[in-house]
Amino acid sequence: MHTLLRGGRVVDPGSGFDGLADVLLNDDHVEAVGPGLDAPGATEVDVSGLVVGPGFVDVHSHVHSIAGQRLQAMDGVTTALDLEAGLMPIERAYAEAAAAGRPLHYGFSASWGAARAQVLAGIAPDAQIDSGLAVLGNPQWQRSSSKQELAGWLSLLEAELAKGALGIGVLMGYAPATEPGEFIAVAHLAAKAGVPTYTHVRELVEVDPAIPVDGSVEIAAAAGETGAAMHHCHVNSTSGHHIDRVLVTLDTARREGSRVTVEAYPYGAGSTAVGAAFIDPDRLRLKGLKPSSVVILETGERVRDEGRLRQLRREDPGAPCLLEFLDEADPRDRGLLHQALAFPDAVVASDAMPVSWPDGRSESTEWPLPPGGATHPRTAGTYAKTLRLMVREAEEWSWLEAFRRCSYLPSRLLDDVAPAARRKGHLGVGADADLVVLDPDRVTDAATYADPTRPSVGVRHLYVAGVPVVSEGKLDTGALPGKPLRGEPR
Repeated sequence: MHTLLRGGRVVDPGSGFDGLADVLLNDDHVEAVGPGLDAPGATEVDVSGLVVGPGFVDVHSHVHSIAGQRLQAMDGVTTALDLEAGLMPIERAYAEAAAAGRPLHYGFSASWGAARAQVLAGIAPDAQIDSGLAVLGNPQWQRSSSKQELAGWLSLLEAELAKGALGIGVLMGYAPATEPGEFIAVAHLAAKAGVPTYTHVRELVEVDPAIPVDGSVEIAAAAGETGAAMHHCHVNSTSGHHIDRVLVTLDTARREGSRVTVEAYPYGAGSTAVGAAFIDPDRLRLKGLKPSSVVILETGERVRDEGRLRQLRREDPGAPCLLEFLDEADPRDRGLLHQALAFPDAVVASDAMPVSWPDGRSESTEWPLPPGGATHPRTAGTYAKTLRLMVREAEEWSWLEAFRRCSYLPSRLLDDVAPAARRKGHLGVGADADLVVLDPDRVTDAATYADPTRPSVGVRHLYVAGVPVVSEGKLDTGALPGKPLRGEPR
């Protein structure tokens, strides 16, 4: 089946092209790009006045549902990968996504946290998938490992890589007191296997002088020592007011030849489980935050004091919550968020969170989504908000640079582990037919902390493997063309 997108402003970060052209899709790949293409019998779509580019590749999405992926589709995403946390067992994760169907392409890393939880706490991987965020607050897996335990969970990670995991996801921030040598061991494994790591770093030394090693220094040092490709997740949320120093640390490492990459999102609040190590009242105090910086997602409760926070962490450690680390109403804090996004070659990644409803559901095939859904607004709005801020308002990024940050560079993180990724993030002949068509004057986020499931505005068309998931701004609820992106067995 041929589809001809006629007369749009085509932006291809792979070739550097930015100009008026047509794009011809042949089933699941790009057949031609150029002016005045002739394609008798093709389905023709008039995209004049719109921007056409490769669909956004989100390397940090915890959305494992049709409902959540539909929100991301309306935000311009065509591939949504869970690489920071990952899932284990990897075969179950891929099988369940394939069985249910997905609007977007999907993939997973090998889960460092799940491997450690199995060996150190006896929590079976299947139980971890079923329990969701609850395992993050379990202190049993957050301790350092013996030599035998270290060998045990490294072996589990190696087995997951052999089954097609897209690298290793490391939740170091959830076990911040662990022996630094363990992280080096993970980096050595990644370097040996030729796969990336994706790390939520541990605390910074400015926040906790007693931390075994500064989080940003640790990832830079591990990359330098082992040669592994190491990706620093959400540098905005883990750095907070210390973003200047962190970015200098990472830039120095890159200039010295280390393979360190960075991601950011445009929000001043993160989302996690209330039992996470860094939401301990003592650790909040070290960050200059208070219990009132924590908001429970499902109830909207803003935690009043340390006693209540300790109670919540004890009674329901897996309860999703927001953590406000920067004040988006404060010009200085907004500047820090801007600085993280503007850092050279930083990629945009959402850290999208699951959607849940008060009756306990975590999935819905209704569209629009039923009212009352709880999530973080970054699930629905990360990319549209970034485009609004960086392209239209600040005028700091051209459209070519925006697609480079949202599509091209994220795909290149995966080139070595998953050769199929080389067909993503650009519009070269033979590239995957994953495209987004935007209204450049209207694209914006609509989700807020109070109403987090409002879809973004301005995505006029979205093609996933050549299938229209969004047409004329409307989502096709029957379209589930997502395919797995898997690593080559290691």
